[in-house]
Amino acid sequence: MISVVIPAKDEENALGDTINQIQQALDGWVYEIIVVDDGSQDATADRGKNAGSRVISHPHNLGYGASLKTGIRAASYDTIVITDADGTYPNNQIPMLLAEYEKGFDMVVGARGGRNYHESPLKSPMRLILKFLVEYTTGRKIPDVNSGLRVFSKGKVQKYFQHLCNTFSFTTSLTLAYMMDGLFVTYVPIPYHKRVGKTKVHLLRDSLRTLQYIVEAITYYNPLKLFLLISFMLLSGSFAILGLNFFLKFTILYYISIGGILMSIQVFCLGLIALLLKQIMVKE
Repeated sequence: MISVVIPAKDEENALGDTINQIQQALDGWVYEIIVVDDGSQDATADRGKNAGSRVISHPHNLGYGASLKTGIRAASYDTIVITDADGTYPNNQIPMLLAEYEKGFDMVVGARGGRNYHESPLKSPMRLILKFLVEYTTGRKIPDVNSGLRVFSKGKVQKYFQHLCNTFSFTTSLTLAYMMDGLFVTYVPIPYHKRVGKTKVHLLRDSLRTLQYIVEAITYYNPLKLFLLISFMLLSGSFAILGLNFFLKFTILYYISIGGILMSIQVFCLGLIALLLKQIMVKE
């Protein structure tokens, strides 16, 4: 028994085909499809109802993550599948993800690939930065940090709602929450299609927001790692300046490098204090 949750804002052109594709993929299963209309200004809600899904409407736009939370709370079944309404995800492969989920994983994620996923030269550098931070934090390789095609348990995910972002960073913060809590997460390669309609993502704003939530997650789950990274960067920069001073013989560079080394030690000590406070909070 499966609940498929689809957040949608102004997706009238793609929603009907998306729902039909899911219905064909889950033929023979017990399932429901919940479309969360996030303040759309077009016929998204009507298209969802006409295609046979259950539609929940937000009076105004709350965000991608908030829409997913609404749909998950309203779901009738514990097994949750989330996907997008814009035609980018191969929903015909949902049964493949469900088969992996039944092996005992806490979350199964579709790892995107192909030309449509890698074609944006503007998104690639930010993706690499976010990927590095998440992999550094979790200590494992992550093929796709923020894929929107996933399977997980309603009962488990609701425990993390207060730590999950209400915007496009929902999936990234969900990845961090599960991995930092030692839950079992696996990835299944999937193709990624060209979206129907105009993207709702604002690259700079949403990337900075995602970065903010990653830093918050690191601070909450493993604060020492964040302070270690900052301390290492300060220490590396200080030794680089010290080496430069060896050739240039500028006194100011010497003092800057010494100040940087002392600051790196202070940052590391702050990390130890943050870790101690985290342990105290956990015990309480």
